[in-house]
Amino acid sequence: MGAFGLDALSSVAYGPDEILYVLLLAGVAGTRFDLPIALAIALLLGIVATSYSQTIYAYPRGGGSFTVAKENLGVDAGLAAAAALMVDYLTTVAVSVTAGVAALVAVWPALNAHRVWIDVLLIAILVFINLRGVREAGAAFVLPTYAFVGSVGLLLVAGVVHLLIAGRPPPVHAVPAATEGVTLFLVLRAFAGGSTAMTGVEAIANGVPAFRKPESRNAARTLVMLAAILGVSFIGVAGLGLAVGAAPSDQANVLAQVGQTFAGGTPLFYLVQGSAALVLLLAANTSFNGFPRLAAVMAEEDWFPHQFTHRGMRLAYSNGIIVIGALAALLIVAFGGSTHALIPLYAVGVFLCFTLSQAGMVRHWRRHRVRGRQWRAAINGTGAVVTGAVTVIVVVSKFTGGAWLVLLLVPFLVLNFHGIHAHYEAARDQLKLDHREPQPGTERHGGRVIVPAGYRDIATARAIDHALTISNDVTVVHFATGETREDSRRKWRAWVGDDVKVAVIGSPYREVVSPLLDLLERWRRRHPRAPLTIVLPEVIPCHVWERPLHNQMQVAIKLGLRRLPDVRVKTVPTRLER
Repeated sequence: MGAFGLDALSSVAYGPDEILYVLLLAGVAGTRFDLPIALAIALLLGIVATSYSQTIYAYPRGGGSFTVAKENLGVDAGLAAAAALMVDYLTTVAVSVTAGVAALVAVWPALNAHRVWIDVLLIAILVFINLRGVREAGAAFVLPTYAFVGSVGLLLVAGVVHLLIAGRPPPVHAVPAATEGVTLFLVLRAFAGGSTAMTGVEAIANGVPAFRKPESRNAARTLVMLAAILGVSFIGVAGLGLAVGAAPSDQANVLAQVGQTFAGGTPLFYLVQGSAALVLLLAANTSFNGFPRLAAVMAEEDWFPHQFTHRGMRLAYSNGIIVIGALAALLIVAFGGSTHALIPLYAVGVFLCFTLSQAGMVRHWRRHRVRGRQWRAAINGTGAVVTGAVTVIVVVSKFTGGAWLVLLLVPFLVLNFHGIHAHYEAARDQLKLDHREPQPGTERHGGRVIVPAGYRDIATARAIDHALTISNDVTVVHFATGETREDSRRKWRAWVGDDVKVAVIGSPYREVVSPLLDLLERWRRRHPRAPLTIVLPEVIPCHVWERPLHNQMQVAIKLGLRRLPDVRVKTVPTRLER
């Protein structure tokens, strides 16, 4: 549970706040609905957890929203889930980091004046760590997770004992005067805000293969345990917050005010706040694993720019890490580092993913004749209906607070996915070349010529033909990523003909630049004075906005070749038609 429960468990630090932010608008009359709303959210959590337990058994290799929706509801539903999931990953970073800093501000109020820059600094640190290749590991997440769960549990016990023995303490804050009446819309707004406590519940369904055998059963048990701990903690913090008269703010959330009341000045208070800050930062780090992997999967299927499949020197998806870090930092600056202001963006994407995933599971059970498929479909159907209703509630109640932005962003991303896919399909059709016909050579000047090649297409053929006009010693270098080196070498030899040598280098992690430079350096050491030329195929699209979809690897190779200044580089352009 350490690695997969962080996002969900950490929401205890801000979920109860979102209920009170709304209810306090109605004064004392509004706070009476705090605990009933918390109980309703706990019930919703139970429904969603039960629904996802079915996903765990149906997709033992991992059933993310993108996979489930795409396989069962069609490509557009899958792309909508992917877009919502990307928004979810982005806002998870922003919300978790700002909430983590808020936990520190409650202990050291002087940090409040610098919270935005502290947020940005922490994101920069997370980006740096992930670019260095530090991956998510369950063992490293266990201690802070258990410290947080244990300290919050002790705080809840201390609070309940205090209430039973000494009665209710004086309120932390006076209840503000009502500015609104208690209406159904007010209650729904509070419910929608508090429902953000359910974020991260789907993480276990995404990572079933990481569990010990039997994977599905252990993952399902962990999900039940996670839901139970989260539900009890959420209700406990909300109930004690109501008992002490907590009024959340960016300087002190409900959990901090409960801690100050029942454990102020003791090691328990600092343990709660410190572990909360650490768990929230670790929860943000899960998005630095999830977003780049999702982007890479979509890029491999031509729905996202191909450069997102590139792994850096430490085998991390560096482009995805940098992009999500930069966007999260911009989001935090734009919203002034306020967790409360960011929550409306968070909730829509989360529940849209829930709904599409559970609706996809209903279709899955209808298509697969397995024992108990009727009641399994009923469970997932209930989850789809309930989370769909909550999605509507969140959209309506949080529309002016920022939900409108997500409603625009998700369709915008889906349209862009289709545009990227259509462009790659058209480019592939134009560049398709089943067999390369050798062209008659002209004057050759000698030396070795290397042609790095990813595809057997027109662009590569033109680069090879140009290389043969330079030298009779031409070698095509290909990096095999999805097939064996022997199979790849055989196909390339048949394609290039007898005039060209073929070198195939295995690259299961899609790393190209470093192996290529190592190859060139080895050749340079053996032949220090021989001329060496690199000929790069280059695709020139028709429109400026299509250029980022091509030639990124060529740019990376050119940058890498700066450490070999005596190597000449030539590009051979191939222009796409409209």
